[in-house]
Amino acid sequence: MPYVAVTALSDVGLIREHNEDSLVIGPWTLCGTVTENPQTLLFPLGTPLVVAVADGLGGQPAGEVASALVVRRLASLGASLTGEEAVREALTLCNRLVYSAAEGDPDLVTMGTTIAGTVVLGDSMLTFNVGDSKVFHTSKDDLRQVSVDDSPPPRPGHRTTSAVTQTLGGSTAYTAVTPHVSATALNTGDRYLVCTDGLTDPVPDEDIHSLLRVHDDGRAAYELWKAAIEAGGPDNITLALVRIGE
Repeated sequence: MPYVAVTALSDVGLIREHNEDSLVIGPWTLCGTVTENPQTLLFPLGTPLVVAVADGLGGQPAGEVASALVVRRLASLGASLTGEEAVREALTLCNRLVYSAAEGDPDLVTMGTTIAGTVVLGDSMLTFNVGDSKVFHTSKDDLRQVSVDDSPPPRPGHRTTSAVTQTLGGSTAYTAVTPHVSATALNTGDRYLVCTDGLTDPVPDEDIHSLLRVHDDGRAAYELWKAAIEAGGPDNITLALVRIGE
C-alpha cells in the first residue's frame, strides 16, 4: 500500500540563542524546540497531509510566536487542504491570524514568519511558500527548487541574501500576501526537501544534492544538519524529507 514517510529535525544552530523555527507534519507540530535526532513518521497515502516549516523573522520580536501560530493553524486545517485554492485561502488566513495576534500588543507588533511546504494528496503534490524558506524536488539526477523565493537577487559576490520581500505578518499594518502555490503529479519514489534558510544559506545546492543522492532519509537529514553546523550554523536549521513509498 502506498505511504508517505516524513523524516524531520529542528535545531537552534550555533549562533542563535533560541529556535524560532516551527514545523508541522499532519496533525503534529514542533514549535521552538530541538530534536536531537531525525524523527520519521509514516502516513497512509490519501487524506491530505501537510508538511511545512515556518521560520520566524529574526531581528524582530516574537518570531517563534508567529511561526508557531501558523503551523498550528495549518495542522488544524490539514484535511481541508484539497487543492491549490484551498491552500491559498489557508495562507491568507494564517497571515490575518499573525496580524490579529499582534494587534495591540507592543511585544508582538511586527512579528512575522516565512512558510514553505507541501500537501500530499492521493494523486498529486501541492507545494507552497511565502518568504524564502524552500521546497525542493530531489532525485538521483537532479535537485530542483519548486518554491519561489520572495527575496531580491543577492549582491554581486554573494550567494544568498537575508532580505525577504513577502512574509506572513512582519509589518506594523496589515499587508496582504500572494502565496506561491503549484501542483504536480505524484509518483512512487518522489522525494521532497522542505527547509528553512538555516540549511540553504550556509550549504550550497550542489552539496545538498550530493548528500541526498547517497543517503537514505534518516542519514540524509542528519548529514544535511551536520553540513549546516560545519558551515558555522549561523541560523536555526529545520528540515523535513517527504518521500512517497510503496
